[in-house]
Formats: sequence, structure tokens, C-alpha cells
Amino acid sequence: MTTAAHPLVAGARLLADDLLAPRAEHVDREGVPASHIEAVRRSGLLGVSAPREYGGAGAPDAVAREVAEILAGACCSTWFVQTQHHTPVKLLARSGLPVRERLLRPLATGERLAGIAYAHVRSFPRVSVRATAERGGWRFDGTVPWYTGWGLNDVMLLAGVCARDDVVFAFADAREQPGLRPSPPMRLAALSAAQTVSLELDGLWLPEESVVLRTPREKFAQIDIPRSTNASPAVFGVAYAALRVLESAADGAETAGALRARLDEVRRQAYALADHPVPHEHIEERLALKTRAYDLMRTATTAAVVAGGGRTMALSSPAQRLAREGMFLLVQGQTAKVRRAHLDALAAQAHEPERTFAPPR
Repeated sequence: MTTAAHPLVAGARLLADDLLAPRAEHVDREGVPASHIEAVRRSGLLGVSAPREYGGAGAPDAVAREVAEILAGACCSTWFVQTQHHTPVKLLARSGLPVRERLLRPLATGERLAGIAYAHVRSFPRVSVRATAERGGWRFDGTVPWYTGWGLNDVMLLAGVCARDDVVFAFADAREQPGLRPSPPMRLAALSAAQTVSLELDGLWLPEESVVLRTPREKFAQIDIPRSTNASPAVFGVAYAALRVLESAADGAETAGALRARLDEVRRQAYALADHPVPHEHIEERLALKTRAYDLMRTATTAAVVAGGGRTMALSSPAQRLAREGMFLLVQGQTAKVRRAHLDALAAQAHEPERTFAPPR
């Protein structure tokens, strides 16, 4: 990895090796405990990208990516809860509205943990949550299909679409309250441990002072393009973790070495594009690298299962957990454009010429 000298990377490795990875299978079955989140808080990782003047680390994007890889590879459920936090922090850092001074410091220092409730905006023209100006603030009505970290987060970044098709982003307390009711925790094929619920909004009212951004939906879609089209560091983190499992198998070292070389190259190219100064350029290349990263992650987790044999079906096996986490990452943050690109890539693979074998004599 390229940023090993940074103290936050060293801290993430220590946290992963001493706590997250040894407990990952237990957490996968029982849920992310508050003690894991507290350990992430103490490590300073919640402020990795936050401004220094507000108590954050102000670290480069390369450091934030590597921290994400390490956490996701050690315990994807814990990574997924804490990764929600970083988007609200970045949005507050760019905002000039009063909510910045109220929330940025406690979020940057890790005193408070934020979650996000805005992925539904990507499904436009379907509007899952409607925002209506009312009484000097905003009323939110509808359903947030997915909200991760319920019971662990302190605040949430909520978005709704108003009558002019603007998107309103505002902060709310992450607790049951008048106008906000959570579902029971969802039982999912992977990452149930991240305590994901849906939220029913029936007249949740938030004051204007809670708003961090109001922007045309088309502008939000443009801002969202790099986030959705770049390869996720978590994909690389899970893939590398699977290769480590594969390397430990009796006959897996050669396969792991070949896959690692390919993964290293895709990672290098993907991160070079992520650092490109114009985030809305090279979209097709970004998507192609994203799908190649998916393919390599899927191959690495499959190889870990194959090398481990029947014992990988036990819930105590990291191979089966990583395979399920990889399945989750295939659809995490998915947009219609990403889904189409991925399906097209899979279809192209299906049309590749098949190898033929001569019958035995």
C-alpha cells in the first residue's frame, strides 16, 4: 500500500489486527457493538477527511481510501456503519450555512456519529421522500428504504425532493420521534450486523437551521457521478482480505499471487482516475475499472471458498463471510448507470469464445 507512513493508516491497521478482524465472524452474527464504534472514535478515524481547524485530520484522499480498505477488509459491517459518517462531514465542510458551526466540530472529532438517509434520491423520477416548506422549516414525508447504523448513530443526514425538484439536505436526530418511525432491523444476506432499518416519515419537521444544502436535483446528480462511478476502496479491501485467506490455504499461494498482481494494477488505475482533477471526465473508464474491480473481488472471494473446501460453509469461516460481503458490495451505492455498465460487462464476458477441448483418443 502507498500511505503506510501516515499515522491514521497505522492506527487503522492496529485497530483491524487487534479488534476488528479477530471479532469479525462474531460481529457478522451478533451485530456491530457500540464498543467497536467507540474504538473507531478513539482512533481518530472519523475525522480522517475533516478540516483540521474543526478537530479533524485533514488527511489526503489517498489516506482516507487506504483506511477504508483496511477497515472493510477487517470487518465490513463496522466499516459500513462508520463510512456513512464521512459524507455528512464533507458536506458540512463545504457548507456556509449555520448548521456547519453547530455540527462540524463534534462530527470531525468523533464526539458524534452521523448516518445518511439520502440514497433514495438516486431513484428519481420516483420520489420516496418529499420535502415541503412549512412553518419556517421543512416537513418530510415518505419512506427511507435503507438507513444503516440505527441505534449507533447520533444524527442523520436526511434528503427529500421538494416541489421544484430541488433536493433538500437537513440534519435530524437519529432516534424515534414525532414524524419518524423506524422498522425493526432488517435481516439481510450480508451485513445484517450493520443495523439497517427503513424509516417511515409522516410529517417530520426540521427547522431551517438544520438544512445544510438545497440544490437542483440535476446538480446533485452531477455531484454524485464521481461517488458512484469510481471503484470503492471497500471492494479492494475485501478482495485483499480474501487473498490473505487464500494464501493461508495449502495450495492457494500461486493463485493468490496471480490475482494480487491483477488487483494491484486495477487499484492503481482506479485511484489514479479518482485523483483526476476533473471528476466528471473519463466516466466510461471509471466504470470499466469499477466492474473489473468487482470481477477480481468476486474471483478472490470464490477462490478463498474453493481453497477452504467444505469447512468454509461454517459461519466461523472468514471465507464465507467475505464472499457474502463481496455480494453486498456489488450493489452498495448502485445507480442505474452503474448497474447497466456492470450488466453489459457481464454480458460481454458471456459472449467471449469458449475454450474447446479435443476428445480423448
